[in-house]
Amino acid sequence: MIVVTGATGQLGRLTLHALMRSVPAQEIVAAVRTPAKAQDLAALGLTVREADYTKPETLDAAFAGADKLLLISSNEIGQRAAQHRAAIDAARRAGVQLIAYTSVLNAGDSLLGLAGEHRETEAMLADSGLPFVLLRNGWYTENYTASLPTALAHGAWIGAAGNGRISSAARVDYAEAAAAVLTREGQAGKVYELAGDASYTLVELAGEVAAQSGKPVVYQDMTEADYKAALIGVGLPEVVAALLSDSDAAAAKGALFDDGHQLSALIGRPTTPMAASVKAALAA
Repeated sequence: MIVVTGATGQLGRLTLHALMRSVPAQEIVAAVRTPAKAQDLAALGLTVREADYTKPETLDAAFAGADKLLLISSNEIGQRAAQHRAAIDAARRAGVQLIAYTSVLNAGDSLLGLAGEHRETEAMLADSGLPFVLLRNGWYTENYTASLPTALAHGAWIGAAGNGRISSAARVDYAEAAAAVLTREGQAGKVYELAGDASYTLVELAGEVAAQSGKPVVYQDMTEADYKAALIGVGLPEVVAALLSDSDAAAAKGALFDDGHQLSALIGRPTTPMAASVKAALAA
């Protein structure tokens, strides 16, 4: 039995669909905070169980009988370490034989501020005594294409990444990688640095958006502080603005670049090109 946490999230849903290509639905558990929001998953034949990181008793029930667990990192910045500890402790009690954890690219020495909680979680896994595999995910291209409407409306793409190259991939690429690891033997102890095959700067991203949309879009580089202020100015919460501006500043120093091609090797195909993600976002 394979249990996937955060199953109603974007990565979780894609991973479930990837798993179902080779694993019977009755052998997959969708662990979610709010089961009422997972009726579509239940309709696919998946078992849906409540899994709230703040309620350990739900985790014990959610992980019962699990052979493998995909621990998709929480999206609650600042709370993730404690939440992940609760999940790891529950996995130990359940006798899970393998935990696959979605960490961040080059977590060990990453300049990204968000890498701290990932490093803490990786250390917890090492201390847990449980077999585990690390899926160190790079940037999702969707992290950028989500800003397309604003960029098109203002004719500018703002950021603080300078000329840093970004080796992003589509979320579905990372989902297929997770499914591949969960369905293969001999994964315990492995560390995958996962990123897109090709890299680009935000200047190049803006140029691709302009070319495909037929509208003028240029990249406007800013200081980290000014970028954070601009994000807050358009309504983003301070914690989200801080995360995005820090990530761009780290990208300027190479934190989102990788040329190891481990992701495409794992999924058995090239990763989704940035231009394809831009096309899909414009169509949407």
